[in-house]
Amino acid sequence: MSVCLGLDTSNYTTSAAAYRPDGTGRNEGRLLTVPEGGMGLRQSDALFQHVKRLPDRIRALREAGWLEEPIIAVGASTRPRSVEGSYMPCFLAGESQGRSLAAALDVPFYGFSHQEGHLAAACWSAGRMELLDQPFLAWHLSGGTTELLLVEPQGRSVAAACIGGTTDLSAGQLIDRTGRLLELPFPAGKGLDALSQASDCQAFFRVKIGQDLRFSLSGMENQAKAMAQQGREPCDIARFTLLTVAETVRRVTNQAMGRYPGLPVLCSGGVASNSLLRAVMQDAVFAEPQYSTDNAMGIAILTNRQLNGD
Repeated sequence: MSVCLGLDTSNYTTSAAAYRPDGTGRNEGRLLTVPEGGMGLRQSDALFQHVKRLPDRIRALREAGWLEEPIIAVGASTRPRSVEGSYMPCFLAGESQGRSLAAALDVPFYGFSHQEGHLAAACWSAGRMELLDQPFLAWHLSGGTTELLLVEPQGRSVAAACIGGTTDLSAGQLIDRTGRLLELPFPAGKGLDALSQASDCQAFFRVKIGQDLRFSLSGMENQAKAMAQQGREPCDIARFTLLTVAETVRRVTNQAMGRYPGLPVLCSGGVASNSLLRAVMQDAVFAEPQYSTDNAMGIAILTNRQLNGD
């Protein structure tokens, strides 16, 4: 047996994953440290933490018994998305260490986008690997991205074209800002989800959706602030916000399916782990929550596909 090693150094998580040709894998990830009360990290600080922590994530894979077989290829996320000008310094940590490992082991190195990794990890976790070999619709919902994608096979990877999404705040940004308003720790996804469970509020803000399937979430942020000023219960504000995100995703998806009938719909990215979104989007394919958030598993899977052609 052999393994492919995948590395992902996103804006908030350091991850290393091992994937075997038999379809099994393991991810070892760790959130970066954000100062209390902070809403993120400067790229220089994120890069520094990744450089320090990535060897520990690889060591964790070895201690768990996942690097006992020969490493036959190394992959890393090298950019946020596969579009011109997509760049973020934090990905240099995974790419540079990945290239160094590949050179030392005399094995191939492959670079992919962080977005491609999310899609592959979601397909694998959901038991729907066949999606990588056919067209499908996919949401990438995270702290930095809220895009509806038309995904098609491209060699042994995928090509994702944005056909809709937010024009300003991402869903993750809205959730984190609402969490800060309610004094929840950053990132606020899990906290806001848990808080919303105490509310039976069924109201949501009806976001305007354009013919191009674009929409704005900044108005929802203003709604949350107004609710807080009115003294509304935090759990109601949390549920109102999350229902707004879920219903907006549902409505845009329905419109897109009218234009691309018959295509499966996949939800990926950290926001896709939200329980309300999963309840509203019952017919969509979801990854397990641990593989909805940033991880390196998809990179390891794509590395194996690139190397072995399967």
